[in-house]
Amino acid sequence: MNRINLFRNASVRTEAVRSRTFPGNPVTLESVTWGKINLDKTVSTVVFAGLLIVCSIAVGCSSDKPQSSSTNNQSAMTQPTQPVVTPPASAPVAAALPAAKSAHKKVVRRVPATVTYADRTSGVSFQYPRKYSLKTGEAADKLVSSDPVPMDFVQPGGVAVAAVAVPESAYPKSDLGTAFFDVSVNKKLTAEQCGEFSEAKLAPTSDAGAPAVTQPSKLIIGDMELISSETLASQGTREEASKYFHVFENGACYEFALKVTTTDIENQGGATHVNRGEIFKQLEKILATVKIGPAAEVTASAPAVASPTAAAATPAQ
Repeated sequence: MNRINLFRNASVRTEAVRSRTFPGNPVTLESVTWGKINLDKTVSTVVFAGLLIVCSIAVGCSSDKPQSSSTNNQSAMTQPTQPVVTPPASAPVAAALPAAKSAHKKVVRRVPATVTYADRTSGVSFQYPRKYSLKTGEAADKLVSSDPVPMDFVQPGGVAVAAVAVPESAYPKSDLGTAFFDVSVNKKLTAEQCGEFSEAKLAPTSDAGAPAVTQPSKLIIGDMELISSETLASQGTREEASKYFHVFENGACYEFALKVTTTDIENQGGATHVNRGEIFKQLEKILATVKIGPAAEVTASAPAVASPTAAAATPAQ
């Protein structure tokens, strides 16, 4: 009975409290149960909200970390593809490299096919092929004197100035002996005598091998009027065809000679006969470039006179 009373007293007290807390609502057993349920729902709601907050914080942190790593990866991947900017200071060095290469580039220079010869003493100049051989002074005089008709002046006194010889290699396995162009000057002739040729050649060809001569003709080269003559001489197995040209300039007679010598084919082991007309055309090209300018005056210096003291010191021979 006491327990029942205690339970009733407790229930009465609980209803009094609920009537105070929730005025106007009767306190029943069902209301107590409903309060417990609402309390449980409130607690679960709070717990669920807390879990959401914790999860959102955790997800936010985790999402921030991959983002930073991905941005680092993207920057690392895109960094090599960025164009390299050359500083202005290195631009002159880069520009100097092609210049250095071009400095070591091999420069090919073409050598002229002809060479110009000029003699100040006689004033003669001409051009000749580079592959031909030039002879001057004693070498030229030796080459000219080796021919049956060295010079074609009416009087002696001619001096060989220069000669250009055609190399034998230009006509291999042929009967060509010598072929050359030469220049000679004779200062002892007058202008009238310069227009004449040697009288010995006017005789017809004989068994002794006297040269045959054609009548003189004129040839104009630039502002020069040359008188020409042709001869054909034989000496043993040699046969020489020559063309001479005379012109009077600077108070002297200038002679230009074109000569082609051939030998006997039978003595050359079946060598072919060379075309003399073709060789003459090559020599005439040299003649076409001839120019005669003012000749340099050569002044002879007086010999030195020995002093009496030096003469006395010299012993008698």
